[in-house]
Amino acid sequence: MRTPICDRLGIEFPIFAFSHCRDVVAAVTNAGGFGVLGALAFDAARLETELRWIDEHVGGKPYGVDFAMPAKYVGKGGGAEASIDHLSAMIPDEHRAFVSRILDEAGVPALPEGHEVVRIAAGLGVDEQGPSQLEECLNHPGVKMVVNALGPPPPYVIEACHAAGVLVGALAGARQHAERQVAMGVDVIVAQGTEAGGHCGEISTMVLVPEIVDAVGPDIPVLAAGGIASGRQAAAAMTLGAQGAWMGSVWLLTAESDVTPEVAANLLAAGPRDFVRSRAMTGKPARQLRTAWTDAWEADDAPPLLPMPLQGILYAEGAARFSRAHVPAFAGSPAGQVIGSIHSIRPAREVVLGVIEEWIDAVQRMSGLMSGGQQ
Repeated sequence: MRTPICDRLGIEFPIFAFSHCRDVVAAVTNAGGFGVLGALAFDAARLETELRWIDEHVGGKPYGVDFAMPAKYVGKGGGAEASIDHLSAMIPDEHRAFVSRILDEAGVPALPEGHEVVRIAAGLGVDEQGPSQLEECLNHPGVKMVVNALGPPPPYVIEACHAAGVLVGALAGARQHAERQVAMGVDVIVAQGTEAGGHCGEISTMVLVPEIVDAVGPDIPVLAAGGIASGRQAAAAMTLGAQGAWMGSVWLLTAESDVTPEVAANLLAAGPRDFVRSRAMTGKPARQLRTAWTDAWEADDAPPLLPMPLQGILYAEGAARFSRAHVPAFAGSPAGQVIGSIHSIRPAREVVLGVIEEWIDAVQRMSGLMSGGQQ
């Protein structure tokens, strides 16, 4: 199971593991795949700690880092208007009252007086933190690819990465998005279908991958994302023209994952229809587990959803209450529909090797059909 992207990155298997958990990144990398650390929540100092830990645990093997630098968000350009205080002040009282009401009615305890709320949201601090975060990535020789999850990376990211010999990747949910990113200098396209967890478009993986492969041409590696958690699904992605499988949701239910017990329990109990595409968490459409939070924002009495990062800040404030109290009804996560087919927690290495073994079986079965044999 080897494709050209494996040779470019120096990896054994074209399995790309997106995770916010460094333990998952290291485990997949050590198993022969390519771990990608989701760095949304890390400032430069914390990112240095995470990357140094990964370096110490992967023995010189390559890995990647993923950021969320959206093209459009409130506060773009930085400065005082992008400060957390200014953006927080932009959230209408009506919205905070709505959050307080739904949490009160659900019996979620109020935060203790003086409790500090950590406001982390996609699109927050991009202009101030982005350059230092990127510099930190390029200080680590093991980082061989930097990926942007919300459209084309800023030009300075592309320029700095190319100067350092680091590949630049970007997620795309439509053909025209991929074409625009390649024109800007992006090296690797992650074609992300609507089944995928997190920010996604409206086109399914089966339709999107071949469309993007044909649009960008043979010189641009395309990774397939969305609905991939098994070897059969990875083999299907390769058949569509992808050079690798970008997998995210599956790692939430691994032994190394850092999700809370209540989130893990909800994910294990969920079916494919329990994952909704909603703006309730970040302000942009993102597939996530249906919870009391997403249901509340779909109700007729809910105020209008806010743009990124205002909705994300509001979510962080609400999550400070229900996460502290470990309330199962609100315990959700960005995740894709494929989680509905996962019913146990396994080590990440076991997942990687299981994908490879099933991929081999699928290819051999198809080969048998081509030769007229019976499988």
